[in-house]
Amino acid sequence: MTISANKHVQPTVWQDALVLCLVLGLFFAFMLGNRPLSVPDEGRYVEIPREMVATGDYLTPRLNGVKYFEKPVLFYWLEAFSIKLFGLREFTLRLWPALFALAGCLGVYAAGRRLYGRTSGLIAAAVLATSVLYYGLSRAIVLDMPVSALLTLSLLAFLVGVHEPAGWKRRAYLWSFYVFAALAVLTKGLIGLVVPALVIGGWILVLGEWRVLKTLYLPSGIFLFLLVAAPWHILVGRANPEFFNFYFIHEHFLRYLTKIHSRYQPPWFFVPVVLVGMFPWTAFLVQALMFSAPSTWRERHEHRDALYLMLWAGLVFLFFSASDSKLPPYILPVLPPLSLLIGRYLAAAWDSGDLSGVRAGFGIYAVAALALAAAFLILPVAAPGLEIQRIGKYTLALAAVLALGAVSTVLLTKYRGLRWALPALAVGAVLFLITTNSAISRADTHSIKPLALQLKTRLHPQDGVAAYLTYYQDLPVYLERRITIVGWTGELEFGTTVEDTSAWMIINYPAFWKQWAGRSTMYLLAPRKTYDALVALGQKHLYLIGETGEDVLVTNKEDQP
Repeated sequence: MTISANKHVQPTVWQDALVLCLVLGLFFAFMLGNRPLSVPDEGRYVEIPREMVATGDYLTPRLNGVKYFEKPVLFYWLEAFSIKLFGLREFTLRLWPALFALAGCLGVYAAGRRLYGRTSGLIAAAVLATSVLYYGLSRAIVLDMPVSALLTLSLLAFLVGVHEPAGWKRRAYLWSFYVFAALAVLTKGLIGLVVPALVIGGWILVLGEWRVLKTLYLPSGIFLFLLVAAPWHILVGRANPEFFNFYFIHEHFLRYLTKIHSRYQPPWFFVPVVLVGMFPWTAFLVQALMFSAPSTWRERHEHRDALYLMLWAGLVFLFFSASDSKLPPYILPVLPPLSLLIGRYLAAAWDSGDLSGVRAGFGIYAVAALALAAAFLILPVAAPGLEIQRIGKYTLALAAVLALGAVSTVLLTKYRGLRWALPALAVGAVLFLITTNSAISRADTHSIKPLALQLKTRLHPQDGVAAYLTYYQDLPVYLERRITIVGWTGELEFGTTVEDTSAWMIINYPAFWKQWAGRSTMYLLAPRKTYDALVALGQKHLYLIGETGEDVLVTNKEDQP
């Protein structure tokens, strides 16, 4: 353990934490509600808690009225709490991921300060907050940021706790480790148990310090873990006998070991995800790992903290790489330990004035930033059919921000040194991320919100609303009601097999079109290609009342108000 000494009076942990809360809080909250809910994930993870609020059933998750057991319940409860307080507003709906992102940065700062000194903690928090993948998931209503933040707090509580002498502080840290791990389980399932066990078990094995197990308050810790994680699993299993087989077997073991969810990617898939996801700080990653790694096997005990962080990043990376189900957000838990290692490395350079490899890192960043800037300028011309056309002038803004950041960093490195270049790089990263966020809000055209809001102005409680051959995950959210789904089951297939949902999950096309030709007013939303096919087939009573570039809204009655 290394604790930096400073002759000057430094701000306390709490003072720094307050400043970080203000600065990073504004950073994560800025333009948080400037775009509609993205589909499918954001629509799904809002609709489930919306239905909890509407029905009062906070035990059994349902999506469009269908039982949905793919994930545990904690995040649904948090979103339901926001809905009850603030309603269905994009800003407040995205507030929980942003708060979890902030919590992860605060945990990284506190642990970095405790282990390596204040400068290391502050730089590590800045590195994590301004990494592309971390920032992107801080403003998305998905489970990856909450579970990553909880795993971060759990694993850091353990690392700091084992340094404390026997007493109330050690007990508090280690009890926190168990509680945060349990909350991670309650957020995304067994991953909250597997990751801590993998990292801590690997660390103990490498160090050969099995006696540590005797000091972890295992009986009381396991009790706390079960007290938090077990009750909902037991209660929902009792209320739904089909829960345990689907949740544990299908959604944990089969998801990891098979291609059942059609998310297979090659074993190297997460290599570019990490490299891009940590931009712009990727330029210092190799140097940071070399700086912290023990030179020989015998020296591993002298680098026990850094070894813990490297095992955390490495074993989690290998664990997810070995799975047959891969999505880029899965690798998010790798970023906090890498940020701590980069923070430690750059803090050493900050204190010494320079360090071998730092100048090379700034050069690598500059080259990467200029190459990316050139891509933003060339792609709209070279590939006019790409979606990049939709962000228009933002391509120029992104190119300008990247080029300015690259040039200023190189010049400051040369003429003013690290203490000017490093803040410039961080500011450049912030501007790039904010500009990217603005561009994405313009590029994402998949939301059904425009048609949903148009429909809502004319919709009566007795009217029917159907989605044809698809399911718009955000449609029930914006309409604040369950919809009829025709000819599609998708991820809802399991729920339709365990209870009767035939009233609104319709697979009998003639029965639906008979209903459509009836006296009741009905509205249908469908992809434009589907609508064109129905018209070509001669389907009657399709009166177009709204359309976007990709979808249409029709009714079965002419001249409806």
